[in-house]
Amino acid sequence: MGIFNRSKSDTDTTASNPAQAAGVATAVADAPVSVDLTGDYTIDPSHSRLGFSARHAMVTTVRGAFGEFTGTAHIDSANPGASTVALSIPVSSVSTGSTDRDGHLVSADFFDVENHPSITFTSTKVERSGDDWAITGDLVIKGASKSVTIDFESTGTATDPFGNQRAGFEGSTTINRKDWGLTWNAALETGGVLVSEKIKLEFDVSAIKNV
Repeated sequence: MGIFNRSKSDTDTTASNPAQAAGVATAVADAPVSVDLTGDYTIDPSHSRLGFSARHAMVTTVRGAFGEFTGTAHIDSANPGASTVALSIPVSSVSTGSTDRDGHLVSADFFDVENHPSITFTSTKVERSGDDWAITGDLVIKGASKSVTIDFESTGTATDPFGNQRAGFEGSTTINRKDWGLTWNAALETGGVLVSEKIKLEFDVSAIKNV
């Protein structure tokens, strides 16, 4: 029987039992609330992170991020397949905490920034299951386009002090850099290679809803 269709006897029983009444109130308060994210959004780069990590010399992990990027999203909560995402990243904004390493990454050995100044991602398919989203799209690096799927979790919504409605997402995926022609490596005397082929991509996104 629905909570708004209780009989008089149900109401009387609850009223005479404070513990039961408190339990009902708690259950209603704790019930999950589905947030409608539908709308057009612009990614806020100052509160977002597009990062990556790779194994170095087989013994440690080097982490980096891109300091500049632009991105937009159209979210349709009722019809997730109608949602879209587009992202553009200037390769020259890469940062790993080492000037020499960053210089090597933008050289022809890796990203070849002079000929391929941007990395882009354009969605081709969006799926949703509760707070989880799977975004499939074309990732273009160094002129090569490959399809990848990135799993995201919605981390909530909020209105900031400036009146902006924000939506947060966290996601990640693992790619093989050789699929995009990033093949440079160096052999180690102890066996193995200097840089792993597998690269983990990490996304912490804060997006502002367009007015």
